[in-house]
Amino acid sequence: MESLHFSFPLALSILLPLLFLAFAIFKNSQTASSKFPRSYPIFGSFFALLKNKDRYVQWTSDLALASPNLTHTMRRGFGKKVVVTANAANVQHILRSNFQNYNKGPFLRSTLRDLLGDGIFNADGESWKFQRQVASHEFNTKSLRKFVENVVDSELSDRLIPILKKAASEGTVLDFQDILQRFAFDNICKIAFGYDPKYLLPSLPEAEFAVAFENAVRHSRQRFNSFVPLYWKIKRALNIGSEKQLKIAVKQVRDFAKELIRGKKHELQAENSLESVDLLSRFLSSGHSDVDFVVDIVISFILAGRDTTSAALTWFFWLLSSHPEVESQILNEIKEKAEEPSYDEVKDMVYTHAAICESMRLYPPVPSDTKSAVSDDVLPDGTVVKKGMRVAYHPYAMGRVEKVWGADWAEFRPMRWLERKGEAGKWRFVSRDSYTYPVFQAGPRICLGKDMAFLQMKAVVAGVLRQFKVVPVAEEGKQPVYISELSAKMKGGFPVRIEEMAESGSKSSCTN
Repeated sequence: MESLHFSFPLALSILLPLLFLAFAIFKNSQTASSKFPRSYPIFGSFFALLKNKDRYVQWTSDLALASPNLTHTMRRGFGKKVVVTANAANVQHILRSNFQNYNKGPFLRSTLRDLLGDGIFNADGESWKFQRQVASHEFNTKSLRKFVENVVDSELSDRLIPILKKAASEGTVLDFQDILQRFAFDNICKIAFGYDPKYLLPSLPEAEFAVAFENAVRHSRQRFNSFVPLYWKIKRALNIGSEKQLKIAVKQVRDFAKELIRGKKHELQAENSLESVDLLSRFLSSGHSDVDFVVDIVISFILAGRDTTSAALTWFFWLLSSHPEVESQILNEIKEKAEEPSYDEVKDMVYTHAAICESMRLYPPVPSDTKSAVSDDVLPDGTVVKKGMRVAYHPYAMGRVEKVWGADWAEFRPMRWLERKGEAGKWRFVSRDSYTYPVFQAGPRICLGKDMAFLQMKAVVAGVLRQFKVVPVAEEGKQPVYISELSAKMKGGFPVRIEEMAESGSKSSCTN
């Protein structure tokens, strides 16, 4: 006890100067005028990172765009470095040319493992290859047609449209971000499990599975926000705070998923054939009956299908509200091609497709994605990458590169994606290569659900704008805040009023 008594003042005498030094560095970093963060011995740029934690996406975007080669190497402290790049040549190198050298890595896998397990979005190597091969069968043309015509159309006509009609007649304010998340959650659960959680009922219920899933995602994101992995790992070991809540939420999600899997197994055995196109049926019929493995796969797809499309649509409707000329063009296209938004009509909505692409350029559903280097490498722009270093390519920043998008990059202008075709002068969509515009990733891991996502989003746009006008409820001139919680969100939600279109609704009377 005596040695302990004398060691405490000694420890305090060492710790206090370090804390004072850390505080001085933090205050100094707040007054630094350089466009790049200062780096200090031991701490690196940790304090600048801490200062910008609430606007991490925007801050790292600024760093990449301020660099001559659109790449910035950040020192996070304790010898750790992270490369942030908006350079398309680097993105192509990481996602295709040297694909084998860049995987999810231990940091990302450990951070998301409790939620995603070994699912496709948290896997590398042979496990990833197998999951992708089986899942690819789910995204062929036949499945897409069934998805759009049956699942999306019924969710639109039976749930979303009646809710909007009721809100319009009563003049109530809706959180449109929440409504779109509920819509997407019902859709992806149907296509993933063949299960309807009924999250978008008129009462807007607190469905147990949906709430547990939302909690699991939120607490998983908090691990990233801690910046020091040891912090959340200690909390997990002690089973306290957000880690305790994460454990509870993940157990609820996985227990529910396992119950659905058991039911699906009985269903498949009874039918002795595969008539359903849901993802769960595909995996079980492929001969893989390990419940935990199948749960990992399906949870990954629910995460991707729920968050990305709803995030993209949230920002799309917000942009549309302040661009009446774009809304008018879309309304004309709907009147011409998509009075009833079925597969064939929706897929030909070229201008709407361009508007959605333009919206995701400015507000990508996944603002950045991180890989880990398996071995030493040099990126095309000369940036040195050491084994184990994390490399983040940054779609949010890449949508703001003036050399690529022009001096008007900050403008919402769907026409930058279109050109006239033939003598008739019809519009033709002009895509960008997936390394310049990696909103859906690129290379071997390019998003399998890309076409499905576009069809779903265009169906929602056509179904909603055919009857309603979405009017944001916000102070004049106040901009919503773009934040990232595994995928992009609008901070605080997206409050709107719904107005029914007049019969001659193709002539929009949109006001800012």
